[in-house]
Amino acid sequence: MTDIAHPLRLGFPVKVMGRPGFKSNDTRRWQKNPHLRCSLEQVDAILDYLRETRIEMYRLSSDLAPYATHPDLPQFHAMVAESDAELRAFGAKARAYGIRLSFHPSQYVLLNSPDPDLTAKSILDLASQSEMLDRMGCDAEAVVITHVGGVYDDHAASRERWIRGWEQCPDHVQRRLVLENDDLRFSAADALWLHDRTGVRLVFDYQHFWCLNPEGLALRDTLERFLATWPEGVRPKIHFSSPRTEMRAVKQAITPRQRAAAKAGRPAGRAGEVTAAPVKPGARVKTVLRPPIWTGHADFTNPFEFATFMRTAQDLAFDVMLEGKAKDISLLKLRGDLLRFAPDVAARFGITAEDAAEAEGAEADAPLAAPEQEADVDEGAALAF
Repeated sequence: MTDIAHPLRLGFPVKVMGRPGFKSNDTRRWQKNPHLRCSLEQVDAILDYLRETRIEMYRLSSDLAPYATHPDLPQFHAMVAESDAELRAFGAKARAYGIRLSFHPSQYVLLNSPDPDLTAKSILDLASQSEMLDRMGCDAEAVVITHVGGVYDDHAASRERWIRGWEQCPDHVQRRLVLENDDLRFSAADALWLHDRTGVRLVFDYQHFWCLNPEGLALRDTLERFLATWPEGVRPKIHFSSPRTEMRAVKQAITPRQRAAAKAGRPAGRAGEVTAAPVKPGARVKTVLRPPIWTGHADFTNPFEFATFMRTAQDLAFDVMLEGKAKDISLLKLRGDLLRFAPDVAARFGITAEDAAEAEGAEADAPLAAPEQEADVDEGAALAF
């Protein structure tokens, strides 16, 4: 079981951005016969990178076993069992390195869908990822994270339907599954309501808490209640991210009617619309500047916001999955920031001057590549209603 006395861990999800060349899974199309074994070979190198950079928590790609549950490709359905030896070896290496693992299936994995076929397919996905963690020999801190799902025009009925989905999950899924509060549909209070009725463990998401808290719950009390859903001796984990604050540049097509208005000297856009540059009369595309969407994740973690939160949670023990879009670069940057601005918080994570020096080196040497632009699974992506 987890050593509660161990310094708190920081982790990041899936993609390594601080060093080129890593792949988080076998991305070949089905015609090329991708396999879990190939994915494990690729992620094995990531484990070495994590050890080198002293990162002790990592979220595995939900596509680690490609097509393993695809209903139309039965030739891939046995790949998890076929990879038993490789999974055991991978898990043993992660344990030797002290790395905590988890999965977070996509937003299309839904236990509360009104479509029973989609619910059944979702349970297969959860079962596959739970089985991989089992075969790796992971303990109870290795979890599979999910959200409640869609509202489908009836919030109360959708919560009840999640319970029925949970009850259909096999035992090995229920042992691994944890439920996260989200930013648009189901609040921390909803997650606590479901825990009371099912016993499912809860993962507290800091940014989502501020985006959706109509019940007006208090931060510290809610965090304590979430952490208390974990068994004694198993360290809980939470998610932390800062909201995007920069202006968004959105490209928009200019309609023929708008072009005609511009040629006639009349406004061609909405009142108060701001464009990145003057729009020429014959232009077909314009770049409109818009304010941020607060549910979006920032590239980096705001160290002052993070330190304030950790001081609010002063005597509580939990690991933190950082969901900044800059992935491991964001984590390495935060180490140095905490040493500089909040050494008391840095000490809780066992961050040393060596970590800060390494972070500065990584920042200087890292390729200047744009962070991921697609939405993360827990960043308010659209669900089918």
